Amino acid sequence: MKILLVDDHALVLEGLKHFLASQGIEVVGTARNSIEALMQYEILQPDVVLMDIQMVGCDGIQATRMIKKDYPDAKIIMLTAFEDEENLLAAFQAGAEGYLLKTMEPESFLRQLTGMNTGESPIAPHLVKQLLHKFIQYKENTKLHTLSGKNLTDRQQEVLQLLTQGLTYREIAIQLKLKEATVKYHIKELLTKFGLSNRTQLITYTLRNDLVKRK
Repeated sequence: MKILLVDDHALVLEGLKHFLASQGIEVVGTARNSIEALMQYEILQPDVVLMDIQMVGCDGIQATRMIKKDYPDAKIIMLTAFEDEENLLAAFQAGAEGYLLKTMEPESFLRQLTGMNTGESPIAPHLVKQLLHKFIQYKENTKLHTLSGKNLTDRQQEVLQLLTQGLTYREIAIQLKLKEATVKYHIKELLTKFGLSNRTQLITYTLRNDLVKRK
C-alpha cells in the first residue's frame, strides 16, 4: 500500500510517516495543502491518500473534492481529530472512502487502514451511529430501491448485524465461524442486491432502512 499524507502540520506528517514505515507501509509523499496534495497525487498516483480536514486555506474536504474531480477512482481517507456529524457527512459527500480519527489506538487504526486491501472502507467503529443519524436527518434524492429485511437470508442478516456494529470482515468471520472469503462473498452479494459500491454505503443503507435490529 502506497500512501500520500496530507496535513499542514510538519510534526504530524513526520510522526505518521515514521509510524507507517515501522509497520511496513510505504509513504510515497507528503503535502501541506490542497494544491500540493493534487500535484503530488498526479505525480505519485498513490493507492491511498490520508487527508486531514482542518488545514489553513482550502480544507481537507475541499481538497478531496478537487482530487476526486480529476481522479474519480482516488481512494481518500479522512484522518482527523474531529468527529462531528457535519464533517463526517461532508467527507463522504465529497467522495471520501473512510473516516479515521487521530485519537484511535494504533492497532485499531492499522486494522481499519489495511482493511482496504480486502475491499473494506475504513471508518472508526463508534462513528457508524453518528453517520446514520446524519443520514437520517439529511433529505436526499436517491435512486436506490428499498428492500425489506424479509428479502435477506438469515446469514445475510447476521453479516449485516455485525457489519453495522463496526466489525471488520475478519472479525465477522471469526464470530460467525466462517471463512473470511465467505463473508466477502455475502458482502458482495448484498452490495449487488442494493446497488451499492462499498462497505460504508452498505452500513448506512442497512440502518437507514431498518434491515437489521439495532442494538
